[in-house]
Amino acid sequence: MNPQLADPQPSRRDWLVSSGGLGVAALASLLGTSGATRADTRQLAAPHLAPRAKRVIYLFQSGGPSQLELLDYKPGLKELHGSELPDSIRRGQRLTGMTSGQKSFPVISSKFGFEQCAETGHWISELLPQTRRVLKELCVIRSVHTEAINHDPAITFIQTGSQQPGRPSIGAWASYGLGSEAADLPAFVVMISHGSGADANQGLLDRLWGSGFLPSSHQGVKLRSQGDPVLFLSDPPGIDRRLRRRQLDVIAGLNGEKLRATNDPEISTRIAQYELAFKMQTSVPDLIDLSGESEAVLGMYGDEVRRPGSFAANCLLARRLVERGVRFVQLYHRGWDQHGGLATNMPKQCRDVDQPQAALIEDLRQRGMLDETLVVWGGEFGRTVYGQGGVQADYGRDHHGRNFCLWMAGGGIQGGLVHGATDDFSYNIVENPVHIHDIQATLLHCLGIDHTQLTYRFQGRDFRLTDVHGSVVREILKSPPV
Repeated sequence: MNPQLADPQPSRRDWLVSSGGLGVAALASLLGTSGATRADTRQLAAPHLAPRAKRVIYLFQSGGPSQLELLDYKPGLKELHGSELPDSIRRGQRLTGMTSGQKSFPVISSKFGFEQCAETGHWISELLPQTRRVLKELCVIRSVHTEAINHDPAITFIQTGSQQPGRPSIGAWASYGLGSEAADLPAFVVMISHGSGADANQGLLDRLWGSGFLPSSHQGVKLRSQGDPVLFLSDPPGIDRRLRRRQLDVIAGLNGEKLRATNDPEISTRIAQYELAFKMQTSVPDLIDLSGESEAVLGMYGDEVRRPGSFAANCLLARRLVERGVRFVQLYHRGWDQHGGLATNMPKQCRDVDQPQAALIEDLRQRGMLDETLVVWGGEFGRTVYGQGGVQADYGRDHHGRNFCLWMAGGGIQGGLVHGATDDFSYNIVENPVHIHDIQATLLHCLGIDHTQLTYRFQGRDFRLTDVHGSVVREILKSPPV
């Protein structure tokens, strides 16, 4: 896609429809009581590739979960516990501010055991017993790596393809490329849960789900757990639905006149967003009302599913969102930044996520949706094998971008697979490295998008999510659909 931003006059359709046919039509149908109101309805054009998935649920674990405690089993570290990490292993490591002054780097073996999955033969932490039950559906990638060494640039990198802020998020790119199958919900929805770990108050910036230089209609809409689910969703006092409809028709008429005069695509975006907000006044309350879910389904997700804003509730809402045609759902779960107190806080974090994420996989599978839904789980980087601050009972680990773990399920991904390997210290990759841009390229590939062709012209340059990098990790894909 090569929309031309340099010319202020092109139509919105010119901006969004690519020469390759991947794009959307804009301002299609007349809605409401007045002929002035138009909506930005989306028709999916032919994708670049045969899509393996129609939608994505991204379970982002903010803070950097330790691969050593969860998914990268290193039993040999027990014998090395407390010994100094060999210089040959650590050579070239860029230390973060947390351990830049540390003189000793003692190996810390995980306090927690691992258990083997009977169906796949692979090992997973005892802290994730429910996830172990669905391991046959998961592809665990143990060799993900990133250049970023601190949280904000690392999260920005994995979400936007750049460590510098200002680029569109991955969900915005998916919305831009494919649009939404939902008429009354956004293409891209975000939810945040407060984890039980040490950094539960760590902030997340709205730009992580922003649209950057893409049209603003593609930014993520955040569902809140308190007050209005979406800001300003309710009508103000004294305004009923009929009056709101009349107001929108008048505003749309004025905006329509301005659009015809200037051909400014942001005006059509504004009209479409007003219409979507009006529809969401009905669709969102219905979405978050779980009373229609059976006790069996609620029980699958665990006791916390009834608490708004919990990871369990958000996982169930994610299923309800994709069921209604939402293209990209992003769940952020905070609390994984464990520089200290890891032995205490890691079990709490795992209790937050273990049952709900396993239930989400099973729920999607039982409904026949898993094959068309790509589920991704992971954080922005991993943790070091050495203990931060030395050997302690309630130890911590520093940031580690050289390798970490991420898993994918459904949406054309081979289940029961482990891809990539690290050395005996889970410090360096020794087999099949997978870069952040490779993950992004693979995610888009599963949606039927060639990451090299999904571009947007901004300030004289064609930008894309993967910049000038990235390769699809074909070894983890199922055979192409017939």
